[in-house]
Amino acid sequence: MLRTISRSWGRILAVLLKELVQLRRERLTFAMLIGVPIMQLVLFGYAINGDPRQLPTVVVALDDSPLVRSIVRAAENTDYFHLLGSVSDSQAEQLLASGKVQFALVFPADFSRRLLRGEQPPLVVYADASDPAATGPAVAALLALPGLALSHDLQGATAQRRAGAAPFEVRLHRRYNPEGLTAYNVVPGLMGVILTMTLVMMTAMAMTRERERGTLENLLATPVRPLEMMAGKILPYVIFGYGQVLLIYATSRWLFGVPMAGSFGLLTAMVLLFITATLAVGFAFSTVARSQLQSMQMTVFYFLPNVLLSGFMFPFRGMPRWAQVIGEVLPLTHFLRIVRAIMLKGSSFGALWPEAAAIAAFIAVMALISMLRYRQTID
Repeated sequence: MLRTISRSWGRILAVLLKELVQLRRERLTFAMLIGVPIMQLVLFGYAINGDPRQLPTVVVALDDSPLVRSIVRAAENTDYFHLLGSVSDSQAEQLLASGKVQFALVFPADFSRRLLRGEQPPLVVYADASDPAATGPAVAALLALPGLALSHDLQGATAQRRAGAAPFEVRLHRRYNPEGLTAYNVVPGLMGVILTMTLVMMTAMAMTRERERGTLENLLATPVRPLEMMAGKILPYVIFGYGQVLLIYATSRWLFGVPMAGSFGLLTAMVLLFITATLAVGFAFSTVARSQLQSMQMTVFYFLPNVLLSGFMFPFRGMPRWAQVIGEVLPLTHFLRIVRAIMLKGSSFGALWPEAAAIAAFIAVMALISMLRYRQTID
């Protein structure tokens, strides 16, 4: 009996050693086993922040009085607002629409006079509410300003203003998402997330499938050029990607009531640009991976930072600077801004071309890498 158990454990040990040797040979798989947990720890521990601060803010001060300046300083002292200066009302609207600022504080021309009379004048706040999670804590800080901002300014004859009702009120105007619905932010973003998850994996497996089945040599023996090979592999998934986008768009409109303020044609063109970027990544992975399993592993390794650093799950401005730099490299970051700007803000291409240019540059880099890797495969 003991001899049988000993032999069984010996066989188990032999299989164990064999698997360890195999794992050592598959360096990509081993790297994924180590790299994915480390990446998750770093991103969740350092990059993710649900309480964004230092949000870009402008002031429309039609009444540039000492009381107004005290309120502005009090808002800045909350650490939720990074003041970029004073602008006109029309400029504030343009900056909000372009996404360059998160808030605009608007003081009416008779703000100080009405405050000293005890009439509770309004401080009008324009907030870019296309991402409710980014504005929530900052809005709470704004609503607390009336009871705190002027505690040292109302002295002498005006001290009674501190003892009664709040000296002024905050009127919040949530732009592009008046009800603060999370679905308005999440559902359009799902277009990019789902395309990234499915198309990268499917394209990455395309070349490795040929290699595993032994048909890659037949393709290499044909007069098909690398660029033609890449186009032929990618085009079927472009059609598949558009099918996914139409399904998501129809669901967002009919089930969740997400508005479509912009041009559907412009959205279609931007979707094609992003699909091309996504498929270029998948094709590049397919030239590196040696099996379909490795293709899936590389897809996961690429998908995680895209979801966590693009602004889909967590506010982009809440991340540290180094994480924002990485996020700016990822095409999903720019595509999310494009989709939300078209659907919620009605933005035109003139406002979106910097994001489109960033995706186009990413496509050029990935296409170059893919072609170089594919030529190495031929050699």
